[in-house]
Amino acid sequence: MNNYDVTQIRNIAFAGHNGSGKTSLAEALLYKAGASDRLGKVADGTTVCDYDAEEIKRGISIGTSLASFSYGNTKINLLDTPGLFDFAAEMIEGIHAADTVMITVSAKSGVKVGTKKAYEEAVKQGKSKMFVVTKIDDKDANFFNVLTELKTVFGPTVCPVVVPVVSDGKIVSYVNLIEMKAYKYDSKGNAVETDMPTAEISEKFEYRIDGLLAAVSEAVAETSDELMEKFFEGEPFTQKELIDGIHDGMNRGIITPVVCTSATELTGIDMLFKEIELLLPNPTEVYSAEAYTPAKDVVEVTCSESEPLAAHVFKTVADPFVGKMSFIKVISGKLTANSEAVNSATGNNEKIGKLITLCGKKQTEISSASAGDIAVAVKISANTGDTLSNVSRIVEFPEMNFPNTCYSMAVKAKAQGDEAKISTSMQRLTEEDPTLTYIQDETTKEQILSGLGEQHLEVAAAKAKAKFGADINLSVPKIAYKETIRKKVKVEGKHKKQSGGHGQYGHVWIEFEPCVSDELVFEEKVFGGAVPKNYFPAVQKGLEDSVKKGVLAGCPVVGLKAILVDGSYHPVDSSEMAFKTAASIAYKEGLRQADPVMLEPIGELKVNAPDENTGDIMGELNKRRGRVLGMEPVSHGTTQIVAEVPIREMHDFAMYLRQVTRGMGSFIFNFVRYEQLPANLLTEVISALSIEE
Repeated sequence: MNNYDVTQIRNIAFAGHNGSGKTSLAEALLYKAGASDRLGKVADGTTVCDYDAEEIKRGISIGTSLASFSYGNTKINLLDTPGLFDFAAEMIEGIHAADTVMITVSAKSGVKVGTKKAYEEAVKQGKSKMFVVTKIDDKDANFFNVLTELKTVFGPTVCPVVVPVVSDGKIVSYVNLIEMKAYKYDSKGNAVETDMPTAEISEKFEYRIDGLLAAVSEAVAETSDELMEKFFEGEPFTQKELIDGIHDGMNRGIITPVVCTSATELTGIDMLFKEIELLLPNPTEVYSAEAYTPAKDVVEVTCSESEPLAAHVFKTVADPFVGKMSFIKVISGKLTANSEAVNSATGNNEKIGKLITLCGKKQTEISSASAGDIAVAVKISANTGDTLSNVSRIVEFPEMNFPNTCYSMAVKAKAQGDEAKISTSMQRLTEEDPTLTYIQDETTKEQILSGLGEQHLEVAAAKAKAKFGADINLSVPKIAYKETIRKKVKVEGKHKKQSGGHGQYGHVWIEFEPCVSDELVFEEKVFGGAVPKNYFPAVQKGLEDSVKKGVLAGCPVVGLKAILVDGSYHPVDSSEMAFKTAASIAYKEGLRQADPVMLEPIGELKVNAPDENTGDIMGELNKRRGRVLGMEPVSHGTTQIVAEVPIREMHDFAMYLRQVTRGMGSFIFNFVRYEQLPANLLTEVISALSIEE
C-alpha cells in the first residue's frame, strides 16, 4: 500500500444496533473500492470483516475487524464493530481508534438502543459522527420516518445530506443536497445523473426538498457568524460553503450528517465515498490527544510525523498461528518495523518486529506507519491500553473505560488433564478482551469466568476450544455459604483409645460462643495444669482444622470463639494428636448444641436505569429478597437504585435488566457482608450443597 499523507487518511468506525447493516455496508465499500473482488453476504459467511469461525457460525460480528484500503487518493481505515451489548468492549476500542463514527440505522426498524449507545460513546470520546441509513431498498423501509426519529432523539444537529426520491413505494433516484443533483443507479450500482424530482414524480417532494435544504442551510449557518449573517439575509450558500460548513460542524460535534445507502444494490455507496473524502475530518483536524508525562503533567500530542513517536495499543488479538497481534493507532511520529519503543505502562523497551496492515484477515507487511495511521504489530508484549513512546518524549495516554463484568460462570475441564490448557487459554483471552476476567474463588475454590453476558462467555469458551484446544464446561457458580453459632455452650471432648502398648488419651472442656471475626478466636483459661501448656497448640490446631467444615452443610465456620477451660491428661498416653482429636470431638458436639445457622453473602447493588423502568426493577428486587436503600437521579432520564441483595439471587439479573431496559440499564454489584439465611431456604440449600459434594 502506498504511503499517504496524513491529510489523506480517514479513520472510520462503524457502530450501531445489532443487525443494522454495519458489516454489509463495509462489504459494499470494499467491493466498490476494488479492495474485494466479490460482494460477500453475512448470511453466507463470505464477508471480509466477519471472518472468524464463530462470527460465520452465529451470523454476527463478535470482534472489531480492521479493513484498510484505498479509494482514489484517500486511505481508509475501516473498523467494523459489533452491535451486540455482550461485545461492548470491541465497540469502545473501535471508536477509540477512529476519528469519525458512522452509526448505521436500519431504514426498516429505525432508532434502537444500540443506535443510542453508539452515539453516546462517540460523544463521550469526542468523535465526529455521521448517520448512515441502511437497507433503504427494503419494501418496509421509510427513510423520512427514520430522519424524523433521528431529529427527535438526537436533536437539531441531525442534518440530511443524501435523501431518496420515492414514487409508488419505490426509490426512483437519490438527491445529494450539497450538490443539488439527483442520481439514478443501474443494476451494478453505477450512478447516472438524472433530473431533480418534481411534484409529479413524488408527491409533495418539492416541498420536502425545500425543507430539507433549509435544514442543511440552518445547520451550516450555526458554524460561523459570517454564514449566519448570510443565512439571515436569505442568500443561498455555495457548494463550497456547504461542504466546509458541514466539515467544520462535524469536527466540532455540532452537525451530524445523514446519508442513505443500500449495501445489497450498491446504491448511494459512491456518494458515501464523496462524503468520506469531503466531509470527514482527517487525523490532523481532530482535537489533539491528551497524555501524561511520567511526572503526571498533562501534555497535548499533536498529530504530526515530525513529532516524537506516541502510539496507543487499542486492541489485542490472540492468534494461535501468528501470535499476539497488537492493533496500534499512531498518534504522532512514525512507527517503524524492526525498531524499539518505550512501553510507558511498564517502562520496558518493546522490540517492534514485523508490522502489518489488515483487510479483514488478509495481511500485508509494511515497513512503517506514520502519524494518523493504524497498523498491527506482531508478537510484542504490550497490552491493550499501553502507550508506545520515543525515549526522547515518554508519554502515556489515559486508559479506556470499559463496562464492568456482570455475568459469571464456573469453568471446568471436560477432560482430565486439560487444566493447564484452560489456564493458558484464559490468560490469552483476558489479554484480548478487557471485559473478561478469570479468577479462583477463594471460598469455593472454583475457577470463575466473568463477562458481559451469556453469549459473551459462550463465545469465550468456543474460542478457548478452537484456538487453544481447551474444551470446557460452563456451570452456575457455587455460592460461598458459611456457618456460625448463636449461643454460648460448654462441652466436653474426650478421646481415649487403648490398643496395646501406648494408648491415646486427650480430654478437654471447651466453651464456644459467638464473636465478630472471620477467623477462629482461641483462648485458654486452664487452672492448675489440668491440661499441660505444651498441648494448647494441639487443641488450637484441632479446632482450626475443624472450623473448615460446619455441622449443617459442611461450610466454613465464622464468628466462633473457643475457650479451653478444663480437661485432663495421662502422663504416658497423652499426645498432641490425642488432644487435637479431643478438640475436634468437642467442636462437633459444641456446634450442634450452640444453635448453628447458615450465612449467605449479601452484595450492594447500584443499578442505573431509565426512569420508566425503575418501578419494574424495584418490584423485581423485592422478589429477589432485596432491600432497596434509596434512589437518586444520575442524569437526564436515568435513575440510580441502590439496594442490598443476596448473591444467591443475582446470577441472571444481568439478563433480566438487559431485557426490561432493552439494553439501556447497567449495574455494579459488590460483596459487602454475610447475613443469616432465612429458615425457609435452609433445607433447600443444605440439599443442594450435599448434591454438589
